Amino acid sequence: MLETILDKIKEYQTIIIHRHMRPDPDALGSQVGLQRLLQKNFPEKAIKVTGYTEPNLAWLAQMETVADEDYQGALVIVTDTANQARIDDKRYDQGEALIKIDHHPNDEVYGDISWVDTSASSCSEMIAHFALEMGLDLDSDIAYLLYAGIVGDTGRFLYPATTAKTFDIVAKLRQYDFDFAGLSRQMDSVDYTIAKLIGYVYDHLEVDGNGAARVILSQSLLKEYGITDADTAFIVGVPGRVNTVKNWGVFVEQPDGSYRVRLRSKFLPINEIAKRHHGGGHPLASGANSYSLEENEQIYQELQQVAADASK
Repeated sequence: MLETILDKIKEYQTIIIHRHMRPDPDALGSQVGLQRLLQKNFPEKAIKVTGYTEPNLAWLAQMETVADEDYQGALVIVTDTANQARIDDKRYDQGEALIKIDHHPNDEVYGDISWVDTSASSCSEMIAHFALEMGLDLDSDIAYLLYAGIVGDTGRFLYPATTAKTFDIVAKLRQYDFDFAGLSRQMDSVDYTIAKLIGYVYDHLEVDGNGAARVILSQSLLKEYGITDADTAFIVGVPGRVNTVKNWGVFVEQPDGSYRVRLRSKFLPINEIAKRHHGGGHPLASGANSYSLEENEQIYQELQQVAADASK
């Protein structure tokens, strides 16, 4: 598969790389890390990245302007995106060929070439593995981006997807000269408004007797604290720091009255819940959408049932 992907890359002069909407460090690390990797090894090619520049992660990577005509005869690569509906910049299907590189469950197969490895901790780990296995040259900038993506999706190597292979790849990336300590501080730092929101989460977290938890963040609350929906990504892991919590949902009200639901779990799979509610993702980290208070309640009841079954 790796050789097939490399051969396809060699065929094209223009390559445009996409990733998912509302990017996290792994989405950006894999997307821009792959761009820099290809630019270093194929300087004669035009390698571009597209999508929304997330202000909270602009320190890590920013997007470029890609014209419609750039897609003519181009190879498009989509990283870290399980389903087509979540691909940022809907022109991803305007190229001549399409490659999917992802580590989420392969519930929606797309692309002329699809490399999906659910055993990988992150898509950034996959890109690093691709580079190392294919003997491609890396540098400090590429290593920095891929390291950031791996750290982000493993929760600093806390999550079960972290494997011996993950550490082996990280060790190889650390041989390059970049400020990994500064990167870790940057990823752990939050604005004072987010710090206050963390306090709110702890004060208002609802936890049942079996360890299922939830917190609801209304539009009025977001406005009161002066934060955006994207900012709430910083507090998704907060409930899991409570030792009695097994799984949890963070319900964030959207301007139209619907709710973006971030589901997390320490060891009990919750991605089937997400699939039943217009979403999906990893077994222990998924996203869903709710369109009423009743659906919010249903999602929480399903989380409670998962926790209750595990307590029997």
